[in-house]
Amino acid sequence: MYMPFRKSLLASSVALAIAGLSGAASADTVSQDVTEARQETQIWTTYALSPYLRASDLKVSVDNGKATLTGKVDESVNKDLAKQIALGVSGIKEVDNQIVVQHDYVAPEASSTRSYGEAIDDATITATVKSKLLWSKSTDGLNVDVDTNRGHVTLKGTADSKDAKAIAGRLALNSRGVVSVDNQLVVSPGKPTVADSAKSTAKEAEQTISDTWITTKVKSTFMYSSNVDASDIDVNTSGGVVTLKGKVDSGAERALAIELADNVRGVKSVQAKGLTIVK
Repeated sequence: MYMPFRKSLLASSVALAIAGLSGAASADTVSQDVTEARQETQIWTTYALSPYLRASDLKVSVDNGKATLTGKVDESVNKDLAKQIALGVSGIKEVDNQIVVQHDYVAPEASSTRSYGEAIDDATITATVKSKLLWSKSTDGLNVDVDTNRGHVTLKGTADSKDAKAIAGRLALNSRGVVSVDNQLVVSPGKPTVADSAKSTAKEAEQTISDTWITTKVKSTFMYSSNVDASDIDVNTSGGVVTLKGKVDSGAERALAIELADNVRGVKSVQAKGLTIVK
């Protein structure tokens, strides 16, 4: 009785061990599949967000750390870009770049529905415009709704004056990625209430000591601008006075940089003697 029992127990143990190993292998397989799916999605999403690759018909598959890329692009530099993006994803050790360079390649016609990349671009533009309106001393507090569709911005709501409406339109148009602006703001001047005056006074008091905030917002406004090279301009603020130094390509860029800086909340004046035009 004793030996058969031990044999039975041993057989059961072996069976359980085999089942355990099988389950572990199955779990490892599922885990690998999930990892590869995540890697494929990450690569594809980056392609969709890239203005150089989103129009191309690219496909990605990942197997055990190796990414295989297929599709067509119109320039060899875009083929290399696709490879470098794939290699930048964690876990990708090798790329089989089968993308074909076809110089006369024509991307498929855009559909009526925005692509994923276009939707992200539009959301970014909307956030940028809203931020610039919020930072501006001329448009802060305006009741403005911003909507973007494939780079076309629509402004709706009310403005306190014609100047505020015009400035809102210029700030939006001068933002990166904006194709056009439909300024539908309605000029509706309103009388300030006691509460509004109190808020304004408190805001002014705060701005007189927020030099760091001012500097940050001026730099951000330049960075978001499509006509000012922020990398060539140094910004410093002291007591609400903004000093700009650096180089610009034209008088128009210099004038715009000064206007944008002066329009930020809390700025008392702009010193731009050190902002020179490259000849």
